[in-house]
Amino acid sequence: MRKTHLYVLAFAIAALAIAAVAYKWQVLKFPLQPASEVEVWTVQARVEYQAARGPNSVTLQVPEATPGWTVIDQRFVARDYTKLEQVHDDGREVQWTRRRAVGPQFLYYRATVVRADDSQHVDLDLEPIVGTPAALEEPYATAAQTLLDQVREGSADIVSYARTLIARFDGAASEGTSLLAELFTDDASRSRFLADLLAVRQIPARVIQGIQLDAGETTGRMQTWLMVYDGTAWITIDPRTGAIGWPRDLFLWSARSAPLLTVNGTPRESLEFAVSLNLADAMAIAERRLEVRDDDLVRYSLLSLPLQSQQVYQVLLMVPLGAFMMLILRNLIGVKTFGTFMPVLVALAFRETGLVAGLFMFGGIVSAGLLIRFYLERLRLLLVPRLTAVLIIVVLLMAALSVLTNRLGIEVGLSVALFPMVILAMTIERMSVAWDERGAGTAIKEGLGTLLVAALAYLVMSWPPLEHIVFVFPETLLILFACTLLLGRYSGYRLSELFRFRALAREPDPITPPPAADASGPRS
Repeated sequence: MRKTHLYVLAFAIAALAIAAVAYKWQVLKFPLQPASEVEVWTVQARVEYQAARGPNSVTLQVPEATPGWTVIDQRFVARDYTKLEQVHDDGREVQWTRRRAVGPQFLYYRATVVRADDSQHVDLDLEPIVGTPAALEEPYATAAQTLLDQVREGSADIVSYARTLIARFDGAASEGTSLLAELFTDDASRSRFLADLLAVRQIPARVIQGIQLDAGETTGRMQTWLMVYDGTAWITIDPRTGAIGWPRDLFLWSARSAPLLTVNGTPRESLEFAVSLNLADAMAIAERRLEVRDDDLVRYSLLSLPLQSQQVYQVLLMVPLGAFMMLILRNLIGVKTFGTFMPVLVALAFRETGLVAGLFMFGGIVSAGLLIRFYLERLRLLLVPRLTAVLIIVVLLMAALSVLTNRLGIEVGLSVALFPMVILAMTIERMSVAWDERGAGTAIKEGLGTLLVAALAYLVMSWPPLEHIVFVFPETLLILFACTLLLGRYSGYRLSELFRFRALAREPDPITPPPAADASGPRS
């Protein structure tokens, strides 16, 4: 197989993995840091009314479509009430009913929301229907018609028409405009009147209501915005300033024309809003946001596993990183070890014992096992019986070390049982064979190389930010896979070999010719 095919395959796998990580980070909002926090808003609506005789019915408009925000949790608190929800084309409402109620009544709706993304694109699926304007009495009807005629002369399209209407209405440039401004004083009535004026000109418009989530705001203030359909899309306009665009901090509460609160069929002014800002774990919020968006994305991921299984995979997913570290140290640097994956398994044991204590325990058990292995050599045992005897000795040494450290009050010694017993026995066997065949220096050198690789693999495998990234973004292992494919065809010199044969790389000294003999002979 040509190297070009290998390079294309490796880069394709790496590109696919990087794209998956970027999607989960930017779109699904999974954090890159293990201790990341995100802003979580709690928005509460408090309904208070005086119960009437007989049955009571309370209807509250609640959020349904919230562009730029995701509702990750919502609670309805209404004791002894029956709750009924109904979803409309342009919103959602909840109705509380109770047969008998006495005295003041308090009902709550609470939503926990987080920012969905940083995109400013807002697309509400609303029908562009021209509403029926409310009839005005004289002289208000004449003043409204005069205002519309003046606006028509100073505008070029639908959006400029709506903005000019807002500017002239706020400016009170004429007596008629001042008369209308006195009639509609509050924010909600002004916005609805502007929508009625646009309906007179057959322009689809609707009033939406929302709360701007500001970090310094604790008492939520419901405000209105005007949405105008220009023939292709809905354009959001601030009826107070005429500014175009959807505010980034706007949390849409309702896009319906119905009153926010209706008690027993009659609108009541007994609705209060409150907001609070808190910080929460970014990983938990991302998981909850993903469940709200698409539950299948969580159901078919590692996040759906039980906590015990997740903890196991948090360790297993780090094994390829330790193996990749060993690949670099062996194939590029030239560190010699006993076995291929034995240092990685020892590094796993270091995760429980700690690096320093693990090195001392490993060195002590292997040294004691070597002494016993040299004694067994004199008995001339076969391979399998000799390995079994070494394994028994290793287990006894581990048990003795645990008992001794427990009596000394050293808790870390109890973790020695986590060392792979078979790996230790094979290490002792291979080290003794290397001692006999290639000398003590080679055996000790390979033993130290094994400890070096295990120590570096432990540092990589126990780094919390890396553990978090590999578990949350397991696609990163495909990047390691691509790098492994590229390193798999490397057959050049290792770093240790360059250092070993550095003398050959030096330029040879020029040969100096011997001095010519003097014809007159040596001087006396």
